[in-house]
Amino acid sequence: MRLRCAIFDFDGTLFDSMFVWDSAGERYLRSLGRAPKPSLPEALKPLSLRQAACYLQKEYGLPLSAEQIQAGINRTVEQCYRETVLPKPGVEAFLERLHKAGIGMCIATATDRPMIQAALDRCDMSGWFDRIFTCSELGHGKDEPHIFRQALAYFGAERSAAIVFEDALHAARTAKADGFAVAAVYDSSENRQAELRALADCYLPDYGHTEDFWKLALAE
Repeated sequence: MRLRCAIFDFDGTLFDSMFVWDSAGERYLRSLGRAPKPSLPEALKPLSLRQAACYLQKEYGLPLSAEQIQAGINRTVEQCYRETVLPKPGVEAFLERLHKAGIGMCIATATDRPMIQAALDRCDMSGWFDRIFTCSELGHGKDEPHIFRQALAYFGAERSAAIVFEDALHAARTAKADGFAVAAVYDSSENRQAELRALADCYLPDYGHTEDFWKLALAE
């Protein structure tokens, strides 16, 4: 492939921030005096924030609107984005190399825009990305390919000239099934690394080891 655009997930792919979400639903339910089920983290993983709010509303019989639940979850995590979460080691040098190679970059994320923007601005990284696409604004989670298609349409590129960076198996599967090349990025929050590696077109154990990606991206 001769790469023209790169579509990046945010949490666990660009930033070390999955820890914020791994327990967000549980913390929110406990703040309401509800006991979370052991299956909750896995159930919420493929969902957008809006979908997660609807799931909690139905599954736990919460007497709140989906909008109120979504706002409550956001309150439990937004401080981390404004003050704490950091980019993965080596990612900025990698983004600079992509930029110098003339490859357009955007973010496609299930996290709401204000939190993503706050983290990018604090770390002086906003300038690398042409656009931010969010599942909440689009109305579809990463169990569907809509967000990847929207990003592709923005760049006006063919699928053969695009690649999706993901750390989560469920999202990587969605992109791959829709015809996208996938660069899998290791994150400890995904415990199915063998499956992720087998699915992906290239695998990045970290941003200090990107040789396989560049072989793929620059191949004619």
